[in-house]
Amino acid sequence: MANGTMTRMTMDDGAEVAVYHVAPPGTRRAGLVLVQEIFGVTDHIRELCDEYAHDGFEVLSPALFDREHPGFEADYTGEGFARAVQLARELHPFDQSLKDVQTCIDKLKADGPVFVVGYCYGGSIAWLSTTRLTGVAAASAYYGSLIPGAVEEEPQVPVIAHFGRHDTGIPMDGVDTVIAKAWPNATVHVYEAGHGFNSDRRKDYHEPSADLARERTLELFEANGA
Repeated sequence: MANGTMTRMTMDDGAEVAVYHVAPPGTRRAGLVLVQEIFGVTDHIRELCDEYAHDGFEVLSPALFDREHPGFEADYTGEGFARAVQLARELHPFDQSLKDVQTCIDKLKADGPVFVVGYCYGGSIAWLSTTRLTGVAAASAYYGSLIPGAVEEEPQVPVIAHFGRHDTGIPMDGVDTVIAKAWPNATVHVYEAGHGFNSDRRKDYHEPSADLARERTLELFEANGA
């Protein structure tokens, strides 16, 4: 397995933000920006980055809350969870997360196509990267709660979205609204799982769904230049 390092990047506002960077051990296929959950660039997120690097991607994963809470990492319960929600919903501007992802895309794009994958909070960003950002070849968005509220923005590049049918935080009627748009660039997959089904650290982890979603993600990236 590839192993990355935490580095620092200067973002558009001049802030020095921590970014997990991992290069592929062999041939580089493409660049990838992997966008965190609200819990920070945790060991789980770094592990995902390492796995994608093993598949040939040079990966950047910015610590989006670094300005408000340097080095923030939390688990899925208690005070850490409450702080994560506070950072995501109150203290950190969502638009700044998009700008930080754009900076990472720009860093990678000179060496080939760049893809975006994101989970939970990052899933919303991954989806919106296809409507608001530039230089994205394709994106894969896992259970982004803001996606149903962004149905007036049509994806400009290929994107797939992964939702759990039993996700109590993202009602299926919202998902159905996204499906009903039938955008040519967007495909929505629904799994018999709950929220966070991709994380083996969560109680809702569902291995068959996680494996299938990852397979679909890699197929999408390969079909679009990786």
